[in-house]
Amino acid sequence: MPATASTDATAVPADTATAHVAPRTGAQPAGPEPAGPEPADPETLRLAVIVGSVRKGRFGPVVSDWFAEEARKHGGYEVDVIDLAEAEHELPVAFAEFGAPLPPPVKAVHSGLSRRLAAADAFVIVTPEYNHSFPAPLKNTIDWFRDEWQAKPAGFVSYGGMAGGQRAVEHLRQVFAELHAVTVRETLSFHMAWERFDADGRLREEEAGSAAAGRMLRQLAWWGSALREARAKSPYGAAA
Repeated sequence: MPATASTDATAVPADTATAHVAPRTGAQPAGPEPAGPEPADPETLRLAVIVGSVRKGRFGPVVSDWFAEEARKHGGYEVDVIDLAEAEHELPVAFAEFGAPLPPPVKAVHSGLSRRLAAADAFVIVTPEYNHSFPAPLKNTIDWFRDEWQAKPAGFVSYGGMAGGQRAVEHLRQVFAELHAVTVRETLSFHMAWERFDADGRLREEEAGSAAAGRMLRQLAWWGSALREARAKSPYGAAA
């Protein structure tokens, strides 16, 4: 495998995915914001697709747009794409002093994201691989929340160079286990991703990609439905 600092479409400086220290759990704002209205069909699951790369020139939206459309075609999901590169989702890397209220601009961003994450029944993280792990802005966003992730399934779509972002996914599995989330076995991984999609963002091996996406979406649906029913019967907070 050629040496590179990143398995995203182009290399990044080695320090772009470092210098992140996880805050104390107690420093996080407590409790999710109230979720929005339920989907019209009670069987429909809310799926949050989170785009983890925020850098300029990123390839992530090509992959996330493709996957979001696959989820919509699969059926049974209300899809919400959360692109962390958008200004409305930018959270600071430094937390407020323990017990202190959030500054109003930070509170507004945090509340908006909290509502969308709390409303989700399942998550899919779309991530590149930087230095054998996932992007620092993605970790920062994950660490700002707690209850919103709990007792829900998470799947992963990775992309990159020869490794296809798979080492980033292995790190994310450990993080989501700590968050009391359930990660599904099936993943999608695109090695040399920029060669896998055409200029219009269509996957060249469409049949194989759709089949792989379908397998992961079926696993997410099973866990998403089971855990939503369990949360309704017995809120997870007492167990956590």
